[in-house]
Amino acid sequence: MRKFAMELKWGIIFFAISLLWMVFENLMGWHGELISKHAVYTNFFVIPAVIMYVIALREKRNKALGGLMTWKQGFIAGVVIALVVAVLSPLGQLITHLYVAPEYFPNVIDYSVESGKMTQQAAEAWFNLTSYIIQSVVGQEF
Repeated sequence: MRKFAMELKWGIIFFAISLLWMVFENLMGWHGELISKHAVYTNFFVIPAVIMYVIALREKRNKALGGLMTWKQGFIAGVVIALVVAVLSPLGQLITHLYVAPEYFPNVIDYSVESGKMTQQAAEAWFNLTSYIIQSVVGQEF
């Protein structure tokens, strides 16, 4: 376990930054009045996500591996971070949808139906806590 302490730390940091991003999205109105922009703007999270992975892998290389890292070592470190994030993601979904943005699901369902993108039944099947928890574990959503 000690071997992967840095990956655990960075997985937890990634989780925390993801929650802060959800707060940011909500404050920006992307879970409410600007729900139509959410699908585009949420993708900007890739910027801090990539930065976090770069910093994490550099730290692993410089502090744990003496300044040299093979591709395989970097890949394994990245996978371990992703696994930590996947394990924590259901908790992140609960926190997000119960406390940060409880209005998100009703808003996105209404928007999807009113804009003609989905039927009511399809929107309710896709936009709910159970669906989002499953999606977050397999990497489609946080």
